[in-house]
Amino acid sequence: MKIGFIGLGNMAAAIIGGLLESGIATPADIVGSAKTPETRARMQERFGIDASLSNVEVANAADVLILAVKPVFFPQVIDEIATSTANDKLVVSIAAGLTCQRIEELFGHPVRLVRCMPNTPALVGAGCTAVCAGPNAQPDDEALCLQLMGSFGRAIAIPERLMDAEGAVGGSSPAFAFMFVEALADGAVAAGMPRAQAYEFAAQSLLGSAKLVLESGKHPGELKDMVCSPGGTTIEGVRVLEEAGFRGAIMDAIDACVQKSKQL
Repeated sequence: MKIGFIGLGNMAAAIIGGLLESGIATPADIVGSAKTPETRARMQERFGIDASLSNVEVANAADVLILAVKPVFFPQVIDEIATSTANDKLVVSIAAGLTCQRIEELFGHPVRLVRCMPNTPALVGAGCTAVCAGPNAQPDDEALCLQLMGSFGRAIAIPERLMDAEGAVGGSSPAFAFMFVEALADGAVAAGMPRAQAYEFAAQSLLGSAKLVLESGKHPGELKDMVCSPGGTTIEGVRVLEEAGFRGAIMDAIDACVQKSKQL
C-alpha cells in the first residue's frame, strides 16, 4: 500500500512518524509533496521518504492519498489532482471545517473519502483523531483509517454531524490546556517556585489526570471529589474557580469553536 501526502507540515510529519514507528508502513511505502524544496529535503532526511514528487505525481502513485494542506488551499490542490483520483483510490482529508459534501464538490465527482481530524499532541504520539467515513467510502476504509490514525494516539469513529464538536473538544482544546498549564505555573511561581519546575509539575499533573480519566473508568467529578478532602486546600481552590465561572467559560469557549467551525 502506497501512502501519499500532499503537504508535509507538522501534522503530516506526526502521521508519518506514527506510521513508521508502529511498523504500519516503511519509508518506501510513503511519498509526499510540499511547496518548498527546504521542506521536501527536511522530510527526506528525517524519514527517508521520497518527497521529491509533484502533487499530481503523488496523487497518481498513492493508494491512500492524504490531503494535509490548510483548508484555504483545498480548491487549488484539488483542481490540480482531480483527474488523478478518478480511479477509486482512498482520499483522506485532515482539514478542519470542510465537509465530505464540500470536498466532493471541489473534486467534481464522487470520491472514496474519509475525513480525519487529528490534534497537535499527535506530534508526541499522543494524538486524538476523529475518523468519519464519507458516503462513497468502501466498508473497510474507516477501519483502515482508524488503524493509520491510531498509530500516533487514539482514533475514534464518529458521525460527520459531530465533527464540529470534535474539532473543538479535540482539536482546539490543547490550546486551552496549554493556557491552563501556564496559569498553574504562574500561580506556583507567585508562591516562590522556579518557573521550570512549575511547568514540570503543572504539565505532569495534567498528563496524569487525563490518564486517570481514560484508564480508571471513573466519572471526572468522582475523581475530583477524591482530591477534595473536607475542609482542605483543594476544595478551597475549587470554590474560587467556581466563583470565577471556570466551567462556564470553558463551555463557552467550546461553543465558540463549534460556531466558527460551522462558518468555515
